[in-house]
Amino acid sequence: MPTRRSRSAAPAPGPVHVTRQVHFNAAHRLHNPAKSAAWNRRTYGPCNNPRWHGHNYVLEVTVAGEPDPDTGYVIDLKALKDVIERRIVADCDHRNLNEEVTWLRGVIPTAENLAVAFWQRLADALPPGPGRLHRVRLFETPRNFVDYHGPAAAGG
Repeated sequence: MPTRRSRSAAPAPGPVHVTRQVHFNAAHRLHNPAKSAAWNRRTYGPCNNPRWHGHNYVLEVTVAGEPDPDTGYVIDLKALKDVIERRIVADCDHRNLNEEVTWLRGVIPTAENLAVAFWQRLADALPPGPGRLHRVRLFETPRNFVDYHGPAAAGG
């Protein structure tokens, strides 16, 4: 009977992108307190409603890297899920982003600003390994989403 030899994963020809998707629901209001009420209404329209509005957000977090030769993983998806749940979803799900999420205080919670804030929450929280944060994608609606790839390189 032939025996099967165990072997490490073959080296990848370039980075592999691994993505975890999560869902959460939250309310917010787009409002710049430095501007007039008329400016806010004109700029944000119904999203400036003082009684708030909500979204069923979809967050995708992508980690890129060469698969580890021992595990074949860029990142353990369970570990990535746990970090996203702990650092983002636990604070944001079924919350008012303007009033209840301390690390969003003073941030106008547009999808763009949320993607940047989520990157900042995740960047240093990933487990050790070959993977590095590559992209945060946030859907506000099925047709409206933003991508953030992290801070621009110095001089670029």
